[in-house]
Amino acid sequence: MPLSNLDHVPYNFIDQTLVFEDHRIYYVSPASGNEVNVMMDWERPIMSASAAYVCEGGGDILELGFGMGISANYIQSHSISSHTICEQHPQIIEKAQAWASDKPNVTIVTGSWHDNLSQLNTYDGVFWDAGFTEDMFQFSSSLDSLVKSGGRATWYNDAKDASNNFLIPSVSYVSMSVSPTDGNNYFDWENNDVYYLPKKQF
Repeated sequence: MPLSNLDHVPYNFIDQTLVFEDHRIYYVSPASGNEVNVMMDWERPIMSASAAYVCEGGGDILELGFGMGISANYIQSHSISSHTICEQHPQIIEKAQAWASDKPNVTIVTGSWHDNLSQLNTYDGVFWDAGFTEDMFQFSSSLDSLVKSGGRATWYNDAKDASNNFLIPSVSYVSMSVSPTDGNNYFDWENNDVYYLPKKQF
């Protein structure tokens, strides 16, 4: 869904009461009564590939959005120096903090990552998967200040081809087969079975 077409999307994800299951996070829309999936475990191959890319050079890694902790676990499986995670949903913050409690190289920054830019540094790898929130519109313009020279960035990409809805230039893409779970609200609206992993090197 191109960012230019997102004006009608309600940015109230942070205000929703989330339900956590082993295979997904969702909430019930107060407007329609329908379940809205926030994250699902079919994304594991995407999270693994994204983590592998941003961790290729090791060093300091910034993760924007914790979700189910899938990408965080993959990032921790690589040889890195530090792992900073920004999360703003209150329920997910609790889970991220509990997850990080035995990981000395992890720092949890609570609240909007963009509002907390002064707490952030520059990083060897940056991964964005923070969902439909207001600060998503700041991601593209903030990358230069977040990524070290030679560093890497990637993000959850819902474009249906080798492009990206952030309009970030000079990006390469790796196509990978995926099997989205029926009923997810955020990817298979195009009935896609191919994900285009963006790779941006600075």
